[in-house]
Amino acid sequence: MTDQHTSSTHDASAPIETFDWISFIAGMPKAEHHVHIEGTLEPEMKFDLAARNGIDLPFKTVAEMRASYVYDDLPSFLAIYYDGMKVLLQRQDFYDLTYAYLKKAHENNVLYAEIFFDPQEHLGRGVSMQDIIEGMTEARLDAEKDMGIEAQLILCFVRDRSAASAMEALDAALPFKEHLVGIGLDSDEKDNPPVKFTAHFEKARAAGLKITGHCDLNQKNTLGHLRQALGEIKLDRIDHGGNILRSPELMALAKERDIYFTVCPKFSGKVRDEKGVTDVVRGMLDEGLNVTVNTDDPAYMDGEYMNEILRQTQIDSALTPAEMVQIQRNAFMAGWMPEARRADYLARLEAYAANWGIAA
Repeated sequence: MTDQHTSSTHDASAPIETFDWISFIAGMPKAEHHVHIEGTLEPEMKFDLAARNGIDLPFKTVAEMRASYVYDDLPSFLAIYYDGMKVLLQRQDFYDLTYAYLKKAHENNVLYAEIFFDPQEHLGRGVSMQDIIEGMTEARLDAEKDMGIEAQLILCFVRDRSAASAMEALDAALPFKEHLVGIGLDSDEKDNPPVKFTAHFEKARAAGLKITGHCDLNQKNTLGHLRQALGEIKLDRIDHGGNILRSPELMALAKERDIYFTVCPKFSGKVRDEKGVTDVVRGMLDEGLNVTVNTDDPAYMDGEYMNEILRQTQIDSALTPAEMVQIQRNAFMAGWMPEARRADYLARLEAYAANWGIAA
């Protein structure tokens, strides 16, 4: 992939309000580590897959479907999200969905992505693990050949299902572990702490897979779950995790372990509690934590992909150009990739920043 460059005559010292953020963000080399492939299922494709698979949807138009995406907390969002997955039934469906996301990511100059998927939801409809993983793998390999974008897959446990269900999914996936880079943990966190899946993570790590997990904002026992993730299970990365800003002890542990956080500002950009409202990206930067910015479930979040998310984050978090570069530097550092590839991506990012007159 050829990075987009803007003229090096740009004055990076110009007032922040006159800086050409749209061009700067559009051309910047990027990585993404927190995107749920089922959350990229746009209404247009949902209609197409429903027609392919003989499924009746309760909507007549794309606009009507989009208008139904109304939620005010995690459970209400998940109800919509999981209902939308029912159109995914065939290997080709997973191929089409994954290729479509990677095409959109490529258009946003994402060079590398690590993609979550929730197999337990699909296995329950009779879809095989082989069709899920191999359909997605074929798509990511074709996307790399066609567009130059690289991607890897992270299998997520649906944490509000049973531990036994998660282990069955892991055991079904391990024969295809060469197509996976890691194991994750998502869905409703209430009364489903990370330690519920200790044995699963141990088995995954023994198989050579990395491990990550969601620590959503303002959940029951949020700081306790972060403590489990960082200290007991020792996850390799934390997804969301904004409540850590309320704990100097846990921030110190995260720094000691050099943990990277995959923050999604559209859904988890603010910590709201009795201490007030804290912007997560701004707070993590100021505290010296390794923050990255990601899209999460863009098809259900106003159709905003990486460029739009980064532009809004710049506004909300009052980012400077150098801080925006640092966030993308963090993103490439956070990736579970060969070191030679990381060095190449970082070199491309630094060249882009230098072209804009932004010092490393």
